[in-house]
Amino acid sequence: MKYMILEEAIPHGDNKNKSHMKTSIIVQNLRCGGCANTINKALSSLPNVQDVSVDVSNAMVSFQYHDFNDALKVKSLLEGLGYPSVTAKNTLKSKANSFISCATGKIGKKD
Repeated sequence: MKYMILEEAIPHGDNKNKSHMKTSIIVQNLRCGGCANTINKALSSLPNVQDVSVDVSNAMVSFQYHDFNDALKVKSLLEGLGYPSVTAKNTLKSKANSFISCATGKIGKKD
């Protein structure tokens, strides 16, 4: 099965100054709610990034952003957490980072 990054830029907001774009990135190593929890917390802390949602079954991270640089920051943060996009190389370091991120997300998950 071939995957791709969905670069769907949809304007949100009443005017150009407050508009946000929405996109989804299909990532690697996303396996469970612990992973999703870590991703949600990390991306929600970024300025100009809103409405973060993680679809574990489709390995998809969706969010709204203000400008293209914000989207690049999200992509970079995901890679650092161990969840590179499907167009990036999935290195042993990425896999190890995702394992740590997943465990951290499970520990920090509120029931």
